[in-house]
Amino acid sequence: MLAADRETYAEEVVNRLQNVDKVFKASEQWREDKLLPLPAQMFRMGAERARKRSKGLSYALLSLWPINKQNAPRTEAEKRGLQAVIDRPEQPFYGEEELAGVRYVTAVYPDRAVSQACVGCHNAHADSPRKDFQVGQVMGAVVVRVARR
Repeated sequence: MLAADRETYAEEVVNRLQNVDKVFKASEQWREDKLLPLPAQMFRMGAERARKRSKGLSYALLSLWPINKQNAPRTEAEKRGLQAVIDRPEQPFYGEEELAGVRYVTAVYPDRAVSQACVGCHNAHADSPRKDFQVGQVMGAVVVRVARR
């Protein structure tokens, strides 16, 4: 469901309003510029709100090629999971890990470039470590972590 919300925002809001209707653009400085937040920013805002409301559950959008370094994998499970869904995008990755003394089940689901807005932004961004994305390719992953009780 998280991926579906992200894909819908990317396609139906950002791509439509920026690339099709040419009404608004998305911007990293969306507040200052009074524009749309980027899909990754929108996802992060939702993840931060969810983390405040729910102990033991978190999610994030991560990539092996992040524009914003805070979206890079930090744990071994995240790194293994990202590589696994890049290698086999039809198969989610599931693992377990312990963080700060708490055991978690970690699930990693591929995040694909769903529109030209995704690939255009990533391929053109000055800080992007990868400039050859195509629509449909895995750009990263949605990582969901649930504490074991």
